[in-house]
Amino acid sequence: MQHYHFIAIGGAVMHQLASHLKNQGNRITGSDDAIYEPAKSNLEALGLMPAQVGWFPEKIDSTIDAIILGMHAKADNPELLKAQSLGLKIYSFPEFVFEQCKNKTRIAVAGSHGKTSITSMIMHMLRENYKDFDYLVGAKLEGFNFMVKTSETAPLMVIEADEYLTSPLDLRSKFLHYHPHIAIISGIAWDHINVFPTFDEYLETFRKFIKSIIPGGYLIYNEEDEELVKMITSLQLSIHLIPYKAFQFDTINDESVLLHQTAQYVINVFGSHNFANLKAAFEVGKIIGLNDNAILSSFQTFKGAAKRLEMIANDSEKRITIFRDFAHAPSKVKATVSAVRERYAERKIIAVFELHTYSSLQENFIEQYAHSLDAADVRILFLDEEALKIKNKQDLDTYWLKQQFADDSIVVYKKMETLKEKIESEKTENCVILLMSSGNLGGLQV
Repeated sequence: MQHYHFIAIGGAVMHQLASHLKNQGNRITGSDDAIYEPAKSNLEALGLMPAQVGWFPEKIDSTIDAIILGMHAKADNPELLKAQSLGLKIYSFPEFVFEQCKNKTRIAVAGSHGKTSITSMIMHMLRENYKDFDYLVGAKLEGFNFMVKTSETAPLMVIEADEYLTSPLDLRSKFLHYHPHIAIISGIAWDHINVFPTFDEYLETFRKFIKSIIPGGYLIYNEEDEELVKMITSLQLSIHLIPYKAFQFDTINDESVLLHQTAQYVINVFGSHNFANLKAAFEVGKIIGLNDNAILSSFQTFKGAAKRLEMIANDSEKRITIFRDFAHAPSKVKATVSAVRERYAERKIIAVFELHTYSSLQENFIEQYAHSLDAADVRILFLDEEALKIKNKQDLDTYWLKQQFADDSIVVYKKMETLKEKIESEKTENCVILLMSSGNLGGLQV
């Protein structure tokens, strides 16, 4: 049994790791200055919810085996300073994950979009084929108790490899800690402008990731991403390169059908981006020794990750379907709306997108969203006034937003109540409502 103390235990994945380590029999303590749902309920269920919200250096003493430091904490955090003064072992989240899997075959999924989907597809494929593995993924998946699992016995570790910063003490990208044997890059589209203020800086961290792949390892990459292909061809690499593009597919009787050689496989997910994601996962399966049919048959029972084109309501009689999606970066928004249009070509599509992340609210970045909603019939932007206050952001002019999105038909709402009225007024039979946000659309219930 080890005693781990989490600084910023309320993080989406931090609290999941804390819960997993608690279930392994370790002693877990932690602190945070704000803990929201679902982390609050999850921590309470295991007796891990701090008695008080805030930072308490008196919690830190020499009985602690290691500190696990979240990105939410700052470099002058009083608990962190106390831990440093005592000379305690301090891990960032990715450093701790690597420590747990340094003797395993590591599969890391990177890219500006599709990371969670591809990671969850690989996890599902491995489980359906009775492979023992550990994992780190950015969403709750059906059949998995936590978003992270470590063990002493599993020979494989599947990691959703994020390019965001490691910790307040380490301003490198998280994915530079993993040194994968098998890496996937789904594509590169500028994101996290607060960390990478120019596209060149964003590209550079992906160059470093490619160079971090173990010599003799594999890089599975999207061959239709011109910027990514240009980057790879410019580097001298001692790894195996495996380009991929989307599987061929068809829609038959409102079902998505994957076409491979002479076989057909009915698939639950849809959209060309998801058939590209499946192809990336397929290439991983082949590397680890699974045959084509074993891989593709496993995909037939894959239902997707939470908030990734997740169907939350469906009225089959009136043909009204509601999806929610975590889409927030420009490439993700465009791919998600396009996927719904592909699947429901004859239906009216009402697309709602919340500008919620730091990048999406930056005046010098919003133009990246130009034409991202074009595939929808009704295009709605939402800005939560409370979220703007929390982020210390100025209100954004409606006419200016329409210019940035290159679309005069877009309507903009800043109160949840009026947004709901608009959706209800547009809702008809034979329609799809697509709700896209990394937030919660002001608490909207539809």
